[in-house]
Amino acid sequence: MRGVFITLEGGDGAGKSTHAAKLEALFAEHGREVVRTREPGGTELGMQLRQILLHHPGDLHPRAEALIFAADRAHHIASVVRPALEAGKVVLQDRYIDSSVAYQGSGRDLGPDEIRSLSEWATEGLQPDLTILLDLDPEIARSRMQNEREGLDRLESLELDFHRRVREQFLAQAVAAPERYLVVDVSQPLETVAERIRSRVIELLQECA
Repeated sequence: MRGVFITLEGGDGAGKSTHAAKLEALFAEHGREVVRTREPGGTELGMQLRQILLHHPGDLHPRAEALIFAADRAHHIASVVRPALEAGKVVLQDRYIDSSVAYQGSGRDLGPDEIRSLSEWATEGLQPDLTILLDLDPEIARSRMQNEREGLDRLESLELDFHRRVREQFLAQAVAAPERYLVVDVSQPLETVAERIRSRVIELLQECA
């Protein structure tokens, strides 16, 4: 069996961690070894960069932010993701290139094409087999986060207009690559969302067997 690369995308508060845990259990049922990881923070270096990106106390120039994300991604793909895929494992990853395109390309207005080119250079063009976009209105997402967390990080706390631009860019990417994307409305009941994701992932596992 060949390796399978699945990414979970969406705005903050959309439930990526919840659905990643459900998918991890599904892969175990099918006898597949899973590497569950995230960006930023999937390596020791990534944890240090994540601290800068999400909790830096001062201003961080948008171009510097984009470059730090790309540096984390280059190291993470080379040291964690590619070796796992070459070993025939399933890589289940929270955020990838599409997040940078949405957050830095559109949210920060640096240009989606420029940000994608930077990340594709950093990763030598590695693309997921499936990208699951958990779509949710940013206002609803923020309300969820405020009820569930003690505080919001540097990016989560940005204005709602920023997060609306991010959501629009995610949806635009899904339209541009329908063969790779599964878009799920996560305002629906949790089990409805989980079942839709489960069905598509089982199809993918059969295709990759």
